[in-house]
Amino acid sequence: MWRAVRPAPAQVRLLRAARERFDLRPLAIHVNYLVNLASLDPTIRAKSIAAFRGELERAAALGAEYLVLHPGNYKGRSVEEGIASFARALRDSVKGARAPEVTVLLENTAGCGASIGSRFEELQSLCELARDLTDLRVGFCLDTCHLLASGFDIATAAGLRATIGRAEELLGLANVHVIHANDSKAPLGSRVDRHAGIGEGHIGKAAFRRILTHPKLRAKPFILETPVKHPGDDRRNLDILKALASRKGRP
Repeated sequence: MWRAVRPAPAQVRLLRAARERFDLRPLAIHVNYLVNLASLDPTIRAKSIAAFRGELERAAALGAEYLVLHPGNYKGRSVEEGIASFARALRDSVKGARAPEVTVLLENTAGCGASIGSRFEELQSLCELARDLTDLRVGFCLDTCHLLASGFDIATAAGLRATIGRAEELLGLANVHVIHANDSKAPLGSRVDRHAGIGEGHIGKAAFRRILTHPKLRAKPFILETPVKHPGDDRRNLDILKALASRKGRP
């Protein structure tokens, strides 16, 4: 749905108390998947701007550190035009909004269709324009499934080294604040966004061990977005990640 309700003060207090009790940090919220700030369709554009502003204001109210955003779709135009449309819509979205403590994270995409953000160069351009046109804090969220599907061979040791090097060069790893941990049902370079349980796809457990224990990634927060087919799947995937993150662990 496009419309969302601002959380009541009592709900905000309960969430903040739960975060303190369980040391839940950071809090990363994902923007509504309907939002497409790159769209030129007047109706979609207007709804996307209003919806993103609402997401930003709710994130600020909840005390969230991060707000994860898909860059959008440039169907019918060039990727450069899509990037420019995104930047202008983002500028219009934040007019009058107050969220000084929230960092917007641009998420890489699998590259399906006309989606923006499958290449680090595109994410770099989006970030630079966002920083030029707004006062937002802007960084990146990298999704492992999307990386593999878009052509980054993170399933191999050499491919992971190359990917991290490229991310360091174009994005700056200090600007990568969150990693979505998902295996991929589709193979390398397929440009198909289909998440799988950890170790059940084309990335595999050995690769996830390398990712989780890499010295430049180890301290970053990893968030599961794996599919749930049976009760307990989330816990099972989390336990696998914990075991892989331990240098001595065996899942």
